[in-house]
Amino acid sequence: MEKIVILTGAGISAESGLGTFRDEGRLWSQHRIEDVATPEGFARDPALVQGFYNARRIQAANAQPNPAHQALTRLQRNWPGDVVIVTQNVDSLHEAGGAKNVLHMHGTLAGALCAACDHRWVAPPEMSVGESCPACAAPSARPDVVWFGEMPYHMETIYDHLSEAAIFASIGTSGQVYPAAAFVHEAANAGARTVELNLEPSDGASSFETVILGPASETVPRWVDDLLGQQ
Repeated sequence: MEKIVILTGAGISAESGLGTFRDEGRLWSQHRIEDVATPEGFARDPALVQGFYNARRIQAANAQPNPAHQALTRLQRNWPGDVVIVTQNVDSLHEAGGAKNVLHMHGTLAGALCAACDHRWVAPPEMSVGESCPACAAPSARPDVVWFGEMPYHMETIYDHLSEAAIFASIGTSGQVYPAAAFVHEAANAGARTVELNLEPSDGASSFETVILGPASETVPRWVDDLLGQQ
């Protein structure tokens, strides 16, 4: 049975009201990445970082999955082989839309991480500066998200899936952030057919066999329909 590996980025959640790095007037545009998405930024101003992710956590909790998320769930349920969803997003919209076993390579807003002992637990709606770890009691709680300069999660598992993929799809990604930007090459080298679905061509669009442009809520359901119709 053919395995499908799908990489999703901020573009799939944008239509659910969650901003991307490039959105003007949204959370990201109000802060420098160096201040809110690096270990050094957290060390300099933990209150700023906790407040930023508290706001993102509330925003994500109020968002609803859109037709693109729901279409991928439909593909998981009806495709005769495995459908693996790898996401760069830290929201839980794939799961809210019914998807299973999503690999969050950049962590999740729903999680908390101890910077001292690496223990993980479910984050409260609001995290405070100096919050204690339930495992070691160190006042080192931080959001369980992967910041710039840190190693993404699940990489060995992701590369294993890419090596087995018959189809690799990238949805709503910029093609600028590595290692995810190189997944298309890993999959293609293993013989996978490759497709990009994006609002506009990504920086790596030329590496894909097929590029489908348009809003994810429109292109992804059509793509899923086409795949399921080919069975």
